Amino acid sequence: MTWPIEPGATVVLVGGHESDNGVDLSFITASVPGALITPAGRPLHNVLTRLRGDRADGADLAPVVVLPMTFGRNPTLVADTAKTLRWLEAGAVPHGAARAPLALADEFGTRDHLTAWLRTAAVEVRRLAPEAAVLIVADAANPFDDAELYRIAHLVRTHGAGNLVEVAAVTDADALLAAVRRLGLLGSTETVVVPAGFRRVATVHGEAVPFGEGGFAEARFYGALLSEQAVLRVIGERVRDALHNLSHGSTGIDAGLQADHGHGYAHSHAFDADSGHPHNHGAANSHPHHHPAPIRSS
Repeated sequence: MTWPIEPGATVVLVGGHESDNGVDLSFITASVPGALITPAGRPLHNVLTRLRGDRADGADLAPVVVLPMTFGRNPTLVADTAKTLRWLEAGAVPHGAARAPLALADEFGTRDHLTAWLRTAAVEVRRLAPEAAVLIVADAANPFDDAELYRIAHLVRTHGAGNLVEVAAVTDADALLAAVRRLGLLGSTETVVVPAGFRRVATVHGEAVPFGEGGFAEARFYGALLSEQAVLRVIGERVRDALHNLSHGSTGIDAGLQADHGHGYAHSHAFDADSGHPHNHGAANSHPHHHPAPIRSS
């Protein structure tokens, strides 16, 4: 696939628990020239500092586009990425120097995208193995992101292909084996494990899973949820949109800072009114946060 982004723009992909902090994204660098992959937080800060430092003489001010690689289950990844960009954006620039502009792209996908792709996987499993159960699996993360996985799995089950659909947020291969055995107790004689993220190989938290052997004898790995071409196409769309917005003066950072608003325990707005502190649901002087465009299969 030909990379369609204008020459000079540097792409930084930020990985979270949906990609084993970026490990599952390593295949992308072979197709995206100059792309960098990093977890959020200090590693991202260091990568961006180095990139902008290399351009401090003003000789090359091509933009740096930062793309949070989440399917919408990890809004904190987006907000934390935006905070890093905002901190760097506010930093002092040495006299006579310049800094490459930073742009925050929309997240790779939304929860609706993930639901649609998992439904597609369930239909495919039903077509190829009508009696097989589907086990939607992700690395365990935190209670809120894991709860979202269960919600999505329920939608896949309810609006799926009629096969048995269960879900597991797991910490290691033993936890995955326990989930497979539970399906056996429910009457399943074959289980297809479908990853709810960017995993392309049969691993859990980096630990290889021996599908077809031992306790996993009746289980198999579905494979990547999205093809390599589909992943690259979406990255291209997100980066192009970010560059377009940047050309109109919008960095995307303000919207990103609000990404995890309401994610977590519910809070009362009555306190805001009683304390005299209004509760702002949008960043001041920011552009509205648009949902990413649909992800297509071809």
